[in-house]
Order: sequence, then structure tokens, then C-alpha cells
Amino acid sequence: MAVMDERRVRERGPAQWWHYGPPWWNVPDATGTRADADADADAGTSVGVGAGTRRPRLPWRSTVLLTVLVLVVSNFAAHAQPHREPLDPYARLLLLATCALLLWRHRHPVIVAFGTAALALAYLGAGYPYGPVFAAVAVACFSAVVAGHRRSAWTAIGMLWAGHLLISLWLYRWLPPPGDTGANPGQEVIIATWVLIIVAVAELVRLRREQWARERADRAQAARRRADEERLRIARELHDVLAHSISVINVQAGMGLALLDSDPEQARAALTTIKAASKEALGEVRQVLDTLRAPGHAPRAPAPGLGRLPELVEQAAAAGLAVAVTGEPPSLSPGADLAAFRIVQEALTNVVRHSGSRQARVRFEHGGGELRLRIDDDGPATGADAGGSGNGLAGMRERAAALGGTIEAGPRADGGFRVLAVLPLDDRDDREDR
Repeated sequence: MAVMDERRVRERGPAQWWHYGPPWWNVPDATGTRADADADADAGTSVGVGAGTRRPRLPWRSTVLLTVLVLVVSNFAAHAQPHREPLDPYARLLLLATCALLLWRHRHPVIVAFGTAALALAYLGAGYPYGPVFAAVAVACFSAVVAGHRRSAWTAIGMLWAGHLLISLWLYRWLPPPGDTGANPGQEVIIATWVLIIVAVAELVRLRREQWARERADRAQAARRRADEERLRIARELHDVLAHSISVINVQAGMGLALLDSDPEQARAALTTIKAASKEALGEVRQVLDTLRAPGHAPRAPAPGLGRLPELVEQAAAAGLAVAVTGEPPSLSPGADLAAFRIVQEALTNVVRHSGSRQARVRFEHGGGELRLRIDDDGPATGADAGGSGNGLAGMRERAAALGGTIEAGPRADGGFRVLAVLPLDDRDDREDR
């Protein structure tokens, strides 16, 4: 059932999360933006945190692990670069501050990206050894790109690279360590290559995240659409079942009340018809409700079709309507068979309710890949309020349209009323009927 599909998507998310992405990818960041908000992010705008937006928790574990890695590996880098300034308390303080900023990389990605880049640039300008301080900047800019702040992340990385280029090619004469000879262009090309790799990986992750978000939205929309179609189908079924049966009951109840004193036997027959019609209505309503209670299970009783047309004619006769059937209905698929039966049932119900005629004609014609189903009465319209919902013709049109067919309904020139349904036939069924 589509209703259950919608509930499953909403509560547990898609089953194949490795294809559509883990659910936590779609949690908004602190600025209220998602991965698909590139336009707002690139324009330098952000959306405030809404009432229903949950602020992400601080990434303590990954930040602590990265901090330990940066401090430990920086010690090895200092021993491997004796020409650089040794790691003193100020250097370690800069490294700690750079890594500590990563705690807020999900809530304030832009600030963290620029903050880590600035601290890393101060670390390099002080002459301390090259090392994993760049990893903290990479993580910060990666988070900013994934959150949708692409230009801010690129600007932060560009600022760091330009500052390092300025220091290594010009300012090194006045900055520690003493006697530094600066870097050659080849080394700067290598650093620029690593910058491009970081940006490219971050962009790939961002694109994949957007794809996951679109696929999730499409799946949720499809589930809602299936749920709406299922609700509409159930509403049509209940309307058709109850409208027909209650119309018969209404006519027979009026007849029984009128004949209760003058003709008790006819009144008894009317009550018998009421009992049979109500029993049938309860059975069909129970069948519809069973499909709701046990989604995915086969129904206990077969769906009604044109095979029950004689029974429908008898019920109409019990309501005082004589029905003449001409032509033989073809073999139809279960969906088309149900739709054709409901169209005839609703059309006859409307004759009982709204027409002064006590005769109706049902005609079947098929050929050329279509079934033409025509229901006529000679009128005139009674003009009385029959207590209907006014959805009968709309329901017939929806049933026909769902199969690719059409419904034409309206008064005839001679004063009667006609319903003409054209339903497509399966080519195989059409050949068998010929």
C-alpha cells in the first residue's frame, strides 16, 4: 500500500542507504542551508535557524583524534626540518587553536574555514615546520564546500596559498627562521596541486550529497503521490459501493413504508431486499477495509467485475428500475473489469436517484482496441434532492482516465440522459473476442 510506503520512507528512510546516502547527510547545518543552497551561499547570504531545525552536535571525537595526529606528526616534522623554528609553546598553542576551531565546522563552516586558514598562515609566517597543520585547513574547507559555502571555502584556501606564496618568495627575508632561502616555484606548484585535489574531492562529495538529496526528495514525493492515489481509489470504491446499496435501500424503505398497511407481503419483500442490499454493502466495505488493515495481502474475495452484471440488474429491478442489456462484454483485465462494473453501477444508481424513468439500457460495443459502454435512460430528471455527494460522475471520469479512457455524460436531445464510457482494450483480449 502506498500509505505504508510513505510512512516507511518518513520513519526509517530508504532501505538502500548506500545508494541514496545515509540519513544524516540531509540534516541542515547551523545556517539552515542544505547542499542544494549554492545560490544563497555563493551570494554570501544564509538562512537563519528555523524553529524545526536541529543544531548538529559538536564533532568531538574526530576533532580530538585530528588534534592528537597534528601534534604528534608535527613533532616528527620538526625533527625532519632542523632549519625551521623549533616547536615552542606558541607553536603548539597555534596548532591547538587551529584544530579546536574544527569543533564548530558544522555550525559555522565559513568562520572556521577562514579562521583555520589564518592561524595556519600565522604558523607558517612564524617559521615553524611544515606539517599536518594543512590537514586542519583541508578539513575545515572540505566541510564548508559540502555545506554549500563553495566560494567561501575557495577564498579561504586561496588566501592561505597566496599568503604562503608571498612568504616563501618575498617576506622570508624578514621573517623567521634566520637564513631562510625561501621556496622555489616547483615547490609552490606541488602545494597548488594539493590545494586543487582538496577542492576537487570536496566538490565531488558536495555533488554526490546533492544527488542523494534529490533522490530522497523524489522518493518521498513518489510515496506521497502513491498514497494520494490510494486514498482516491479507496474513496471511489466506498462511494460506489455505498451509493448504489443505499439508493436501493432508500427506494425499498419508502416502498415498504407506503405498503406496510395496504400490502404487508410487498412490504415484507421490500424489507428482504433491504436486508440483502445492506449485507452486500457491508461485505464490500469490509473487503475495502481489509486491504487497509493488512497491506500487501491478497483480498479474501475477488474484486467485482462485469461477471456480476446480472446481479446488478436484479438489484436495480428490486429498486423498481428495469434494465435491458445488449451486447456481450469482452474479456477485460481485472482493473478494467472493475472500472467498467463500477461505471455501470454508478450510472444505474444515478438513474434510480435522479431520473423519473423506470427503464434503463446498457449497451456493450467493442472493436478497434476499445470498449464502448453506453447507459441510457429516457428521463425526465426528477429535480429532487437524492442525498448524493455529487462525486459520482467525477469518480467515473477518474476511473476511465486511470485506464486511458474517457467518459461523456449529459442529457440527450429527447429528454433522457446518457453516459458513454470508452475504455481501451488489450489487443490480445480484442483478438480473442473476435
